[in-house]
Amino acid sequence: MAQQENQLGRETFCCPICLDLLKDPVTTVCGHSYCKSCINTHWDKEEERGSYSCPQCRQTFTPRPVLEKNTMLAALVEELKKTGLQAAPADHCYAGPEDVACDVCTGRKLKALKSCLVCLTSYCEKHLQHHLQSPPLKKHKLVEPSEKLQENICSCHDEVMEMFCRTDQQCICSLCSVEKHKDHDTVTAAAERTERQRELGLRRQTIQQRVQDTEKDVKLLQQEEEAVNGSADKAVEDSEEIFTELIRLMEKRSSDVKQQIRSQQETEVRRVRELQERLEQEITELKRKDHELKQLSDTEDHNQLLHNYPSLAPLSESTHSSSFRIRPLRNFEDVTAAVSQVGGRLQDILSETRTKILQTVSQVDVLLRQPETRADFLKYSQEITLDPNTARRGLISFKGNRKVTCMREDQSYSDHPDRFTYWRQVLSRESLTGRCYWEVEMKVGWREVGVGVTYKNISRAGNVNECVFGYNDKSCSFHWNGNSYYICYNNIKTLVSGPWPSRVGVYLDHRAGVLSFYSVSDTMTLLRRVQTTFTQPLYAGVRVYYVGDPAEFCKLK
Repeated sequence: MAQQENQLGRETFCCPICLDLLKDPVTTVCGHSYCKSCINTHWDKEEERGSYSCPQCRQTFTPRPVLEKNTMLAALVEELKKTGLQAAPADHCYAGPEDVACDVCTGRKLKALKSCLVCLTSYCEKHLQHHLQSPPLKKHKLVEPSEKLQENICSCHDEVMEMFCRTDQQCICSLCSVEKHKDHDTVTAAAERTERQRELGLRRQTIQQRVQDTEKDVKLLQQEEEAVNGSADKAVEDSEEIFTELIRLMEKRSSDVKQQIRSQQETEVRRVRELQERLEQEITELKRKDHELKQLSDTEDHNQLLHNYPSLAPLSESTHSSSFRIRPLRNFEDVTAAVSQVGGRLQDILSETRTKILQTVSQVDVLLRQPETRADFLKYSQEITLDPNTARRGLISFKGNRKVTCMREDQSYSDHPDRFTYWRQVLSRESLTGRCYWEVEMKVGWREVGVGVTYKNISRAGNVNECVFGYNDKSCSFHWNGNSYYICYNNIKTLVSGPWPSRVGVYLDHRAGVLSFYSVSDTMTLLRRVQTTFTQPLYAGVRVYYVGDPAEFCKLK
């Protein structure tokens, strides 16, 4: 009992808007009480409309009422606070302004747990029990709480719209189906929902597949980024090491030249000084002899001059030979010229290599590159196996379901909805998304063959273009008709020039919408590239025309 009274106190003294104990309580004309700030905030939002409503009973007021404090209620709230009454628990089930309220509750309404599409009523957990327990009501359709239940009622007949008109693409009631929509294609809303859900499921599969493909591409790009960063860092490190070694070598060569020049300088200077000393000694000796000869020449005594003359020693051979010449000082200028010549050649090499290096750097492009060599294509190789359930009865497959041959007699294949009934075609088991590459072996002398891709929902029955690879908007094919070959897409033929390839490579970039056909030999020769948008997974296919002609998907791994 005390618990019930406490709960009653909470319900009575809590603001229906903030669900907390009333703060500065005010009462509207209709008798409902709110926190003054809560009701004013609620009415501020309705200012533009010009009328103001009670959040509980929806009664409207014009003009905006003047709110007065409910002093009695405020005093009661203060007294209750002293007794320990707190705010409503956090897990309350009362409906707020943004919630769907129970249509059965009176007074303060609880949140609706479900809405009934038959009763067009929303129920809280308590009032929903009757629907869950009563056998007749158990058949009613319950959905998540909604305020738009009235949209399920026909405006003409006031009946629940349980039918769907596919002709007009709208929901209708059972009376509409026999009146205005009498001759239209109508089904139950549940049946149409099932079909739409199936379509949504297929779309979701496509989206999820694209998400997976994109995530794979993101992972590849992350790996590519790491590879680019690692390669760039390694290139910078190696380049710095190479240039550092070149600089060290240049400095060593500069030091060697400098040392050699200084060594030669010392040798030449020593030779010059030695020769200079000898010449200076010779000059001194010559001057001394000249002085003696002058003294003898100046002697006035004839006999004395004649007596001493024979004793004069002959002059020694001169060190300063008449053939001695001082060479022009150009010895080390030649060295400078030689070094300058080497420097010029080095500058030419550096300039040439700089241009080559910069060109090489600028050609680095790793973002989603189109493969160029066969090795590049083989990175995306996809093993293709044929699905016998799609093959026309005149075809027989073998060699691990990779090779198909056109036979004269129909084979005893069982009926299957995926089987082509007229055209001699067969599809792969594997669905193709992302980037894929495969090859088909060709043979000179084949009269007619087609290799291509298609969506799975291509038509299978009958002698119509909707079933033939390349002659509709669901497929694209490379054809050889014995004299020429062409690409056929959306029933448009584009002739391709060049010799008949012995092997055709097919490259698919599903996300980029690229489908390319190549002639495979020692090199990859592009025959034709189709740029479009793929909305579904693709399947590889082959078409043979004449008895005995085979087609084989190559095993690349």
